[in-house]
Amino acid sequence: MSRSRKGAGSAERRRSITDAVPSPHLAELSLDELRAYRRRLTEEEDRVSYWRRLAHARIDVLEAEADTHGTLRMEQLVRVLGDTGAGNTRTALVSISAAEPLPELPVLEEMWVTEIDPDDEEQVADALRRIREAEKQLTDYRRALHERIDEATGELISRYRAQPSLALDLLRD
Repeated sequence: MSRSRKGAGSAERRRSITDAVPSPHLAELSLDELRAYRRRLTEEEDRVSYWRRLAHARIDVLEAEADTHGTLRMEQLVRVLGDTGAGNTRTALVSISAAEPLPELPVLEEMWVTEIDPDDEEQVADALRRIREAEKQLTDYRRALHERIDEATGELISRYRAQPSLALDLLRD
C-alpha cells in the first residue's frame, strides 16, 4: 500500500472518530463490556494482520524463487522478510481467541505448500492462486474487523463525550 493511500485511510479513520456517533446495537453493553469487546476485536485484528503478512511474504518468496530459478538474491530476502516498508514491526499473539466465531477463512496451512519446483510454472501459478485467495479472504475479514473496531471506538467516544468522568475509569486501572 502506498504511503499516500495509507495516509488517506488514516485521515478517513480520524474523521470518522472525530464525528463519532452512538451505535444502537452496542448501546446495551456496559462500559466494561464495550471496552472488552473492542479489545478482543483489536487482538483479533492483530492476529489476522499477522496472517496477512505471512501470506504476503509467502507470495514474495514464491515469486522471487520463480524469477531467479530457485536462487534468492540477498536484497530480495531482505525485502521479503524484512521491514514492512513503513518502519513498523508487528508481533502476533497466537493464543488470541476470536471476538466472535471466525467466519470461514482459508485453511492457512495450504498457503505453505512445501514442495514447489520453481521451474514448474503450473505449480507456482497454482500455489500463488491459492495464497492470493487466502490473502483476499483475510483482507476482507480484516476490513470488517476495522469497521467493527471503528464502531466500538465511536460508541466509546460518544459515551465519554456524554459523561467525561467515564474516561477517568481508565486512569484507575
